Amino acid sequence: MNCIFLSPHFPPQYHRFCQQLRVAGANALGIGDAPYGELNPTVRASLTEYYRVDRMADYDELVRACGYFTHKYGKIDRIDSLNEFWLSTEARLRDDFNIYGLRQKNIAAVRHKSEMKKKFEEAGVPVATGRVVESLTDARRLIKQIGYPVVAKPDAGVGALHTYRLDSDDDLQRFFERKPEVDYIIEGFVNGTIYSFDGLTDRNGKPIFLTSHVFSQGIMETVNDGRHLSYYSLRRIPMGLQKAGNRCLEVFDIRERFFHIEFFHTGKNEFTALEVNMRPPGGFTTDMFNYACDIDIYQIWAELLAKGENKVNFERKYLCCYASRKENIPYLHSHEEIIEQYGADICQVDQVPGVFASALGELGYIFRTEKMDRLQEIVRFIHQVDKDKEL
Repeated sequence: MNCIFLSPHFPPQYHRFCQQLRVAGANALGIGDAPYGELNPTVRASLTEYYRVDRMADYDELVRACGYFTHKYGKIDRIDSLNEFWLSTEARLRDDFNIYGLRQKNIAAVRHKSEMKKKFEEAGVPVATGRVVESLTDARRLIKQIGYPVVAKPDAGVGALHTYRLDSDDDLQRFFERKPEVDYIIEGFVNGTIYSFDGLTDRNGKPIFLTSHVFSQGIMETVNDGRHLSYYSLRRIPMGLQKAGNRCLEVFDIRERFFHIEFFHTGKNEFTALEVNMRPPGGFTTDMFNYACDIDIYQIWAELLAKGENKVNFERKYLCCYASRKENIPYLHSHEEIIEQYGADICQVDQVPGVFASALGELGYIFRTEKMDRLQEIVRFIHQVDKDKEL
């Protein structure tokens, strides 16, 4: 089997997908713009071969790279990056090289928030009221119906980039004065805790791994307000979330892919859909899958692709949490004190790549525990601010 992986060196842990592809007997063929000699040795060792392009944004270069691999290894069976940024590019390459997977004709439903809303409604899952607006006048017309506060976000945006909460007409006016030249969707603000429905489906669309995470606040607030963040996996998925998530998997027809679907928890067993992502959750959440369940999700994914294996035995043994720290926040406890106090619980500490730091902080702690009170205690210790130094 021949699998092309775009940008195998970034995010830094994603070379493990390629590593496990090789263990499963597949050729892991990397395409990236980093010079081969500058790749981490673990990345180089995980690849069968690497093809460097000058610019990943140059589609013709990617076509030539795929053509080279096809000539040398035969038909390409899969192409992926498991990264939202390259989703449309992957679909285009699959069309051009007749590769199994998500194609361009289906990409709008998983890239444009306005199209996602239609799919959520088809699934019978509640969504925030809103639509794409064409002008300031059009936005005012919509807000007259739904009222403030509202959220404005790019229709085809990634994550919370350039996403804003607007509380008044003055906010709306200022937003349109600096609005990027892209389509924006405006929705009513939903007050609720963000829950995710995460996992991996087989080729028939059946989930072979499922979990859920709860977030301390939305990424929009984290980025725009410069906050630290925590989120943790659940040992039991709420029934309402399970039902809504399963309906979404069917309607979006998610096959042989990771998924990350976000919801607002708005009532006892009520969930309002936010957005769907055809990829693993961001940051180091794939590592959290492993720590929470004592599995290797990289191996599970690779064997699904290379061998079609879809029998996964897992148990959500632990609550696994990620807690970030921001360089501009004066924390009471040092890193050394955190390790001394909770080292037995901590699984991993990561320096976060700069492009992710606004959302995930500059430093992230991953830890696991069986008890919620213990989890909350550790988060409080990591995030406790030194009031004497706080501005």
